[in-house]
Amino acid sequence: MIEVRGVRKWIQHLDRRVEILKGIDLLIPRGQFVAIIGASGSGKSTLLGLLAGLDTPSEGEILLDGTPIQSLDEAALARIRGRKLGFVFQSYQLIPTLTALENVLLPFELNASGDGLSRARSLLAQVGLEQRMDHYPVQLSGGEQQRVALARAFVLDPPIVMADEPTGNLDSTNGQRVLELLLSRNRDAGTTLVLVTHDSQIAALADRRITLRDGRIVEDVLLSREMH
Repeated sequence: MIEVRGVRKWIQHLDRRVEILKGIDLLIPRGQFVAIIGASGSGKSTLLGLLAGLDTPSEGEILLDGTPIQSLDEAALARIRGRKLGFVFQSYQLIPTLTALENVLLPFELNASGDGLSRARSLLAQVGLEQRMDHYPVQLSGGEQQRVALARAFVLDPPIVMADEPTGNLDSTNGQRVLELLLSRNRDAGTTLVLVTHDSQIAALADRRITLRDGRIVEDVLLSREMH
């Protein structure tokens, strides 16, 4: 489902090059739940952004479901993301002039036909926001905005979901609720999950744990389903 070949990412500043990723090779099969862990500055969020086509590598190739995405223009990338990918940003990226319900509906209206309203309402209820659907982002707490972003990522039933610290701003009750939604999508719909996390609970529940350090993969471990 996701293939990474010799990916490097650097930032050039005058005559100085800052290396962020230093040669990543990775193959993630369909339906796998992968947790990417590592210290701050290890390159986790950069890698996730590259996998989603939100940034381009300085060198190397990234393939989503067999399509090399690093050379696509923005319109083609948007079509791929619309059909194949749900993404939960650490900073939420909600549209401030839309209600929670409208934010969740937006990907459906841009990429699908028919009525997605009942699905959007159901997803917001699943993340505990049935009473907040008509509120705007400014009226929601950080944790509530995070849950809206999660519901939005699932509204099109994408085959791949990526999330950057999906439980980072949530209390334990809502963190558990979000975790259960992620796991159920992986288990019941075969959704490929790639999560950047500092949460040891999430990392322990994954099929596979990848550890980054200083822009390199230093550990790549398959975890037994029986352990879950």
